[in-house]
Amino acid sequence: MNFDEAFDRLIGHEGGYSFSPSDPGGETMWGVTAKVAYANGYTGRMKDLPRDTAKAIYRKQYWDAVKAEQLPLALRFEVFDAAVNSGVSQAVKWLQRVAGVGEDGIIGPMTLGAAAKLDGKSAAAAYNGIRLDFMTSLPTWAMFGKGWARRIASNLQALKA
Repeated sequence: MNFDEAFDRLIGHEGGYSFSPSDPGGETMWGVTAKVAYANGYTGRMKDLPRDTAKAIYRKQYWDAVKAEQLPLALRFEVFDAAVNSGVSQAVKWLQRVAGVGEDGIIGPMTLGAAAKLDGKSAAAAYNGIRLDFMTSLPTWAMFGKGWARRIASNLQALKA
């Protein structure tokens, strides 16, 4: 899976404009929070955030940050999606746990080397299990848990392909 494919799949999870008072992320468009959009130089209204701007942000802030191109194919989307949903450091820690290396949240040669030795689909399933377990412990689970669980279920179902 390359970045373009991953982005198109991710947008299926993230959708369009949202502004829920219950969401700690606040106002979002294409899943990009206002804070992240403005930190990346966007100056317009969030409702008007172009898809291409969101795509550039996702590549830089998440795909490149987790070194997705260097991960086994079956893990690329899983780690990228988790980075978007829970932050880069947390997504990397879950990868490190599956790979059996120290969890420092930094993806370096040791993590990449250990990940390369994993059985892709089994590792991706384990990764999603760790992710789901973490998310059920969040105080916002009651409000957003159903959507998060569906997102992870979709990722698990895609592993059969």
